[in-house]
Amino acid sequence: MEHQKPEKKSKKKVGIIGGIVGAVVLSGVFYFVSSMNLVSTDNAQLDADIIPIRSSVQGYVKEIRFVDNQQVHKGDTLILIDDTDLRTKVAQAIAAQENAKANLLAAQNSASASTSNANATSLNSSSSEDMTHSANAKLTKSKADFKRIENMFLAKAATQAQFDAAKAELDMAQAQYEAAMAQFKASSAQSQGVRSQAEAQKAQITLAEAIVKQRDAEVALANTQLNNASIIAPCNGVISRRNAAVGQYITIAQPLCSAVDMDKLWISANFKETQIQKLKVGQPVEIKLDAFPDSKLTGTVKSFIGATGAKFSLLPPDNSTGNFVKITQRIPVRIELNALSAEQRSALFPGLSAFVEVNTK
Repeated sequence: MEHQKPEKKSKKKVGIIGGIVGAVVLSGVFYFVSSMNLVSTDNAQLDADIIPIRSSVQGYVKEIRFVDNQQVHKGDTLILIDDTDLRTKVAQAIAAQENAKANLLAAQNSASASTSNANATSLNSSSSEDMTHSANAKLTKSKADFKRIENMFLAKAATQAQFDAAKAELDMAQAQYEAAMAQFKASSAQSQGVRSQAEAQKAQITLAEAIVKQRDAEVALANTQLNNASIIAPCNGVISRRNAAVGQYITIAQPLCSAVDMDKLWISANFKETQIQKLKVGQPVEIKLDAFPDSKLTGTVKSFIGATGAKFSLLPPDNSTGNFVKITQRIPVRIELNALSAEQRSALFPGLSAFVEVNTK
């Protein structure tokens, strides 16, 4: 009986050890199976848009309303450039615009008057044409009457006085017809000339309208340049690398500072080419930043770059030169971060190193 107790204790210890070993094995198997669905890399960093802010106009810096590394909001005024000359240009452009509009109105009035004159001369021409028709009809009748009286006179059936009267009537009708024709031709020529003048006045309207549009564009450009004298923040973020001072003369396109857009942060992860096969857009990602090892971020695979990172380098490798050493290539992948709190966003800086782990299951 005394020998049985140690034997029972020994079996109990073996059972405990076996259980521990089994649990370790099961944990190892579970970890191994789980890791088969995970793709990770530490070749990653936090990225953001860094926007260079440049001047669109030239002039002297009047005021600077920020300090280096200051948090700003989109639309905040950063730099004011002396706009005295720009305001003068706006006034000149507006004056030229008003003058162009006045010229357009004068051209429209002149064209209207010319059109009225053309209509009046056209009526006169029509009246002259009617008079010509009337004179022609009278001439035709006078010719017929003269022919009848002439035949009667030859037959001794009409007197000399009747013959002379018919001849005079014919001559008068002929003269009236010729006068009517001359007047009709003159009125027609005048009508054509006035109508051509009216058409020319209409063309002047088109030209005046084009000049007004040009002056409108000049006013818009002058106002745009005036507005550009106030340089504003293009995004919410941090303004750094100030390169301007009050009183400094700046030129167009001169860099003044840089803005880091903190509203749009993402992870640029460079995976090995042997890992790409399992990666797909939309897969969930866990992210750890070296600067904040206890803080975990999440995101999703957003897109793949169009080529390996080496192809975008300044001097891409040329494997056809003869000296070839195979190197595993990296494929840049963009990972979108899930919603960040204001506290998290304020603590992040583009360029921080990161470790990413993609669940490909």
